[in-house]
Amino acid sequence: MNGKIFSPGKLLITSEYAVLDGALALAIPAKLGQEFFFEELDDQRGHVSWLALHQGELWLQAEIDYQRWEMEYTNLPEQAEFIMKVLKQVQALSGYKFRSDRSYILKTNLQFPPDYGLGSSSTLMNNLAEWAGVDAFELNEMTLGGSGYDIAVAREKTSILYQLTDHGRFTEQINYSPDFKNELLFIHLNQKQNSRQGIEMYRSKNKSKLLIESLTKITEKVKSCQDLGIFSDLMEQHENELANFLGIEKVKDQYFASCPVFVKSLGAWGGDFVMSRKFSGYSQYFSERGFSTLWGWDDLID
Repeated sequence: MNGKIFSPGKLLITSEYAVLDGALALAIPAKLGQEFFFEELDDQRGHVSWLALHQGELWLQAEIDYQRWEMEYTNLPEQAEFIMKVLKQVQALSGYKFRSDRSYILKTNLQFPPDYGLGSSSTLMNNLAEWAGVDAFELNEMTLGGSGYDIAVAREKTSILYQLTDHGRFTEQINYSPDFKNELLFIHLNQKQNSRQGIEMYRSKNKSKLLIESLTKITEKVKSCQDLGIFSDLMEQHENELANFLGIEKVKDQYFASCPVFVKSLGAWGGDFVMSRKFSGYSQYFSERGFSTLWGWDDLID
């Protein structure tokens, strides 16, 4: 049996960090994502050939004996060991996916550079879970952890409201397409932030009920906002409240102090993409400061 699965990348618009503690978050799918190609072979070897590509270029290859869970060959041992660990969890959850009378050729293609922070791991988890017929959230928790909002975007393949509650995960599909979307900008900071380190830093702080409630209210307002000025104010408020809680300098103060409009971090602070809005001479402004990777809404968002 052959086939293909696709999961979109994501951007977290509101409630970064606080989503871990129950804040309502708004997340949207990226146009780019990760493809997963699978081929099942009728043989007795009990073997997995894993091929991982970045934008069509091979970067990781692994040959795995899944009956003994041994690595037969790889060009990148650390990365390949992680893949084998994930596949073992897939087998544990499914109980049947890897059969002794089958071998598998599994190929992934990440459509965006890995330092973009758009969800190279979450798209992989969701693709594997869909292929194996297992729960993507459970697979993610067993291997990576996190709030799971990125898994939800990959599963739903649309914009969502997402919240962790005492009763479980809340996910609501929404059509997030504000009237001012073509005035928004997404700027890459030329580096990837380690999400797990960011989570550890956030977890080192005392949980704030007031922060969770405030960011939830901001998310609710952002969901229905159609005025760019009001949206900008909400983004400024979001940045200020989170900066005060984290004790971290805002990205605007670090790199864009003279910027005449808002600049908001998306996801873990310190890397990946930030969001802003267009203004006179915006392209030159960001380029002069070393940030020339600018995306409009239609360039990046599905």
